Amino acid sequence: METNIVNTSIATFGTGCFWCTEAVFQQLEGVLSVTSGYSGGHIENPTYEQVCDKKTGHAECLNIVYDPTRISFDDLLKAFWYSHDPTTLDRQGNDVGPQYRSVIFYHNDEQNEKAKKYKEELDKSGAFNKPIVTEISPFEKFYPAENYHQNYYLNNGAQSYCYYVIKPKIEKFQKVFAEKLKK
Repeated sequence: METNIVNTSIATFGTGCFWCTEAVFQQLEGVLSVTSGYSGGHIENPTYEQVCDKKTGHAECLNIVYDPTRISFDDLLKAFWYSHDPTTLDRQGNDVGPQYRSVIFYHNDEQNEKAKKYKEELDKSGAFNKPIVTEISPFEKFYPAENYHQNYYLNNGAQSYCYYVIKPKIEKFQKVFAEKLKK
């Protein structure tokens, strides 16, 4: 009898609006699940309305469960840096507030070291016109967002926000990460 046990790891990223980047990370080979939610704050079980009120300290985040034998944390970091603007403090496009901050919540020392290394190398390289303001903090707790936020693009692709904001991001991402996408 053959058992199919998969070793999994978790990455937790804040990239601004979770609707936009959830759809991006879901496409990567080796990503088993992506859950939109909240992390980094001081309120337990926050609601979307509480987080939008900017008083919880939480960021909109993605909790990404992945198979490290099929995709590396390094590859997830590359997708993280590419999928949003890490140079704007508490802002992504028209979304403004601390809940939209760029943040990596590391789960172990290796993730912490890699995140800091990538951030430093990108800053030195001049890949971005401004300094990277991404916060790198230890993971403490993740709270899944309400059900209507999950799989938002997949469930609402015809909505105007999805069509005009998310779809172009996905198309651009697919061109750059073509070899890393699910078949």
